[in-house]
Amino acid sequence: MPTHLSEKNIKAFHAHLYFKDEAGTEIAKQVAQQAAELFEIKVGRFHQKPVGPHPLWSCQLSFAVETFSKIVPWLMFHRQSLDVFLHPLTGDDYVDHTQGISWLGHSHPLNLAQFTPK
Repeated sequence: MPTHLSEKNIKAFHAHLYFKDEAGTEIAKQVAQQAAELFEIKVGRFHQKPVGPHPLWSCQLSFAVETFSKIVPWLMFHRQSLDVFLHPLTGDDYVDHTQGISWLGHSHPLNLAQFTPK
């Protein structure tokens, strides 16, 4: 990890709900709605195609550092069949998508071509 980054640089987190089809989209909408009712999060668009580095259809949940310890355990048990990609937001997209990542469920290779290591 670059020496200029540490956990003190984390401004927020993203959890990306991954799904593959219309049925998965409906599950993701249910999970996102439940999470939004329970936590202070921002629910992004439901992409029905790979977008950016994400290899599957996805929806982004954005949340504060203080929310991490509440929403991640909840996602562990309420994500249903979805895979979830978690990463910090430090201002360094390459590091954010390679170093501090976590997966709930199965992991998937990301397309990192758009990010340049600093």
